[in-house]
Amino acid sequence: MVAPAKSGVSAAPLLDILRRRIAAEGPITVAAYMADCLLHPEHGYYRSQEAIGLHGDFITAPEISQMFGELLGLWAADYWQSLGCPDRCYLVELGPGRGTLMRDALRAARALPQFRAALTPVMIEASTRLRGLQEAALAHEGAIWCEQIAAIPKDAPLLLLANEFLDALPVRQFQRGDDGAWHERCVGLDEATNDLCFLLDPRALPFDDLLPQILRDSPPGSIVESSPPVRAVAVEIAARLKQQGGAALFIDYGYASAGAGETLQAVWRHTYADPLQNPGLADLTAHVDFGSFALAAKRAGAAVHGPVGQGVFLERLGIAARAAKLKQSNTTQAGDLDQALRRLTAPEAMGTLFKALALTPPESPKPAGFA
Repeated sequence: MVAPAKSGVSAAPLLDILRRRIAAEGPITVAAYMADCLLHPEHGYYRSQEAIGLHGDFITAPEISQMFGELLGLWAADYWQSLGCPDRCYLVELGPGRGTLMRDALRAARALPQFRAALTPVMIEASTRLRGLQEAALAHEGAIWCEQIAAIPKDAPLLLLANEFLDALPVRQFQRGDDGAWHERCVGLDEATNDLCFLLDPRALPFDDLLPQILRDSPPGSIVESSPPVRAVAVEIAARLKQQGGAALFIDYGYASAGAGETLQAVWRHTYADPLQNPGLADLTAHVDFGSFALAAKRAGAAVHGPVGQGVFLERLGIAARAAKLKQSNTTQAGDLDQALRRLTAPEAMGTLFKALALTPPESPKPAGFA
């Protein structure tokens, strides 16, 4: 990855904080570094930066086209009907960004007035700045905000949406040393330059029990990633679904089963950057290991559906028909709609790398898109 040259940008304030911490306490894990970069109370990326949109660092599927959020809203409506159309239901979004997805999902929900009347939108958001954007997008929608999944009410079924949420959760990295043992990869300081650098914890560590054992014999130098927070989300949501019923849909970029290789990446102004440069100013993410996520959810008692590619998933939900209908009523935007459709579904764009996975209680109806 190449760090972009940006003139006139001051050094990241978080960099000096990390240097002092490492100098005083020693190297920190990649997971701790990622958590500080994203969530530091004052200088974390999600606390201080404009992340999403043309003026941010990246564009998510809901920002590409209204079709994405609308189809997810109809996906939730379909599952609500399979539950017998309960009078009350929570439509929850994890990591709701600027509120675009929920806004579009609720617009689609109004096509089924009984469904919309049953819904209470719930936004799980810890950033005060982002919550302000969401409140503007969802004015008069009756939404409520919580900072943690644990605060979601438990007295009605749960329909949960999470788009590009898991990829921002911290990952640990392990590297097989020349001694044949696995060591945690950490972030330390280069003695010559005082720059941040990767290094290995000299202590040997046991191999992660949720990673495929075939990776244990990877050659020296191999890196594998593990995300306890991602698995914790799987366990927590599985428990909620068993308790109150419903379904949860996760859409993110990643792989169906774990493999060796580093996926930690930084994006700054739509350009890939060195993840150790400008901490707190660039977005840090890692590919989601859907295999480990699914295994954790199954062990917690959930039924797992997928993963399937985002392109296949959206096509099964009827995105082509939705695009055709929009083009009929917006003929001047036909080209933009065609471009958005390709970006969301084409294998060379988001259609394959991005995947959809759903969780439900055991022996519950299969959600739409996973036939």
